[in-house]
Amino acid sequence: MPKLLMIDDDKSLMRLLSEYLVDQGFSVTCAENGRLGLRSLFESQPEIILLDVTMPEKDGWETLERIREVSDKPVIMLTARSDETDILKGFSLGADDFVTKPFSFAQLTARIRAVLARSVQDSNLGKGKLSEGGLEVDLSLKRVWREGEILSLTPTEFKLLVALMRRTGETVSPEDLVKEVWGAQYANEIGHVRRYIWHLRKKVEIDPENPRYIHNERGYGYIFSFSSE
Repeated sequence: MPKLLMIDDDKSLMRLLSEYLVDQGFSVTCAENGRLGLRSLFESQPEIILLDVTMPEKDGWETLERIREVSDKPVIMLTARSDETDILKGFSLGADDFVTKPFSFAQLTARIRAVLARSVQDSNLGKGKLSEGGLEVDLSLKRVWREGEILSLTPTEFKLLVALMRRTGETVSPEDLVKEVWGAQYANEIGHVRRYIWHLRKKVEIDPENPRYIHNERGYGYIFSFSSE
């Protein structure tokens, strides 16, 4: 029975949604603000977290930052806005997915199952190391170094980098990257790739505007190929 933590100040929504998710086979813990949510994170040790953006005491962004300091468990953000700025901010802080309110419980449950399945895949990336142009990836430790300096990547950013490095020199389409990194359920959401590539470059590249590792092949996709210039 997957353990789920829901952090949302809408008590009515939490009650109805938790009842639905329990019927769907989940064990649900609820917290009505970020402060209580962080406490519940340590106490319940959930496998996945639903996190509302707009809350008192600690909003969703601050709560997500604290979560990512101590846990790499997947987080789905619940937001009343589908604003590009909010989505980019969430991805930069380590969110795994966004669901915009209002949503159907069935739709949300499908996203939860997809993110959980992806999390299991992430834990089975294999062993060994990938290395190119001073960039080194340890698959077992899930760590990345550039010229000996450790880089802080979110789990999804890490998996995206691995997907590209495993096909070094090959152009990979956004559609293939979505299927490999997010899963077939996200086939129509190739915007995820563009957003994550942008954040990944900010962390991996010395100068994101002049990338040495991750390059665009306009109209085709992305290619990992080290360039010293």
